[in-house]
Amino acid sequence: MRILVDADACPVKEEIYKVAFRHKVPVAIVANSYMRLPQHPLIERVVVSDGFDAADDYVAEAANSASVVITADILLADRCLKADAVVINPNGKPFTEDMIGSAIATRAIMADLRAGGDQIGGAAPFSKADRSRFLSALDAALVKLKRS
Repeated sequence: MRILVDADACPVKEEIYKVAFRHKVPVAIVANSYMRLPQHPLIERVVVSDGFDAADDYVAEAANSASVVITADILLADRCLKADAVVINPNGKPFTEDMIGSAIATRAIMADLRAGGDQIGGAAPFSKADRSRFLSALDAALVKLKRS
């Protein structure tokens, strides 16, 4: 079992460490630049090239049925779901096979609107409720994986 983190813009790294240490599950922090991390035997720093989607490619290739992937990237979530990984958004909402298709379609529509010059709002600000939901979702995912 392993937690894979798409780390460049992840706001819940400290929460991930806390849950991982409690469950004694290794964590791979994947980024295309050096990040300061706690010194702990369960934490692995993976620095990939700065090539387009290099971090996503690493995470997707490493993901499997014994992985929990933390990402806000919808296309990476889709790739990891296809590898049978559990995928959780940093806001605590899981990505599932049932919703990923509509999430990809919405992402494409929003990109088209932005490309056309439309002013549209971004994601809601990260909140305490998001952080709490994330902690619960990660803990539940790890408990479920341990049982299977």
